[in-house]
Amino acid sequence: MDRPLTTQTHPPLIEICVEGIDGLLAAQAAGADRVELCASLVEGGITPSLGTVRAALDQANVPFHVMVRPRGGDFLYSETEYRSMLADVAALRDLGVPGVVFGCLNADGTIDEKRMGELTEAAGPLNVTCHRAFDMTRDPKEALEALIRCKVGRVLTSGQRDTAIEGLPLLADLVRQAGDRIVILGCGGLDRANIAEVREKTGLAEMHFAALKDVASAMRYRNPKVGMGGSDLDREYRNTLTDTPLVAATIAAAKA
Repeated sequence: MDRPLTTQTHPPLIEICVEGIDGLLAAQAAGADRVELCASLVEGGITPSLGTVRAALDQANVPFHVMVRPRGGDFLYSETEYRSMLADVAALRDLGVPGVVFGCLNADGTIDEKRMGELTEAAGPLNVTCHRAFDMTRDPKEALEALIRCKVGRVLTSGQRDTAIEGLPLLADLVRQAGDRIVILGCGGLDRANIAEVREKTGLAEMHFAALKDVASAMRYRNPKVGMGGSDLDREYRNTLTDTPLVAATIAAAKA
């Protein structure tokens, strides 16, 4: 992988993964080209509230794609969970959001083509991204072909590794395999130190990252005897926010 793959002269499109409306505003202030809007990034992102989506429609000046994921954990959904996803996609389509993000797998590690096709059809004119459920598939090359058959527009992937640096060979292979049939949206530990290298060695035209910082809660009164949802007590008084300067610095490194 020493030989640069990309011959692109135009800068990559940068998507920032955020939690809530404040994260969206911070990302667009830093120069994001697009935002992935989620709730609960500690779980890898789940569907944000209707109020959050409406606030984004009112205040966003960049496109945003909304996560449709009913819970954390795996991507093997019950029938009732799947029906809730269909309802969310239809509601988001009717609201007029620019895009939606979802992913469904079969128990054997293949793409659930029936559900992915139905969700994509329900999305209508919206942009459709398959999220990192793709990275949990047993055969990424076949999974990519399955998503193309489902008419999915892009796939978010770290090359089936924890970081894009580790996943470089597969990311480059997926870019070649995809051609102009589907967009490969690269992610996985991207930062200002490595994002240019990843782009050079993979040929990615779109890249995705979160730039987060923990901020102490402004709560003066703190109850030391209870934690919400079984989390550690400190988590109740620590907020995770999008770091605008870090987003801007990483974007600058990617587009240099």
